[in-house]
Amino acid sequence: MDLIKVAEEAFATGKEFPKFKAGDTITVAYNIVEGSKERTQLYRGVVIKISGQGNKKRFTVRKMSGTVGVERIFPIESPNIESITINKVGKVRRAKLYYLRDLTGKKARIKEKLVRKSEEA
Repeated sequence: MDLIKVAEEAFATGKEFPKFKAGDTITVAYNIVEGSKERTQLYRGVVIKISGQGNKKRFTVRKMSGTVGVERIFPIESPNIESITINKVGKVRRAKLYYLRDLTGKKARIKEKLVRKSEEA
């Protein structure tokens, strides 16, 4: 039991990311190693689902690349994630947005939740 906790702490990155949920549009800065070079790639899309518990939590981000939908799963505790920024807070009524896979164009848009000025300060 203790060995598992020691292993989890060793792999924990300790990075703090903002709270986000399904329906939010986020940008994930992800480090990619190509041979001896390393670069940061920005992946911007809508969070379709968040699954898992604790440090095994992972989230799926969907973006449109031209006319093709591309989904990518990121583990929250990945050392390759540099930063996560929230671009829009979505107004959705469910936790898993699989229905977005079948929608195209304007139908695939998610309404943005308006944040009051008093809440921002």
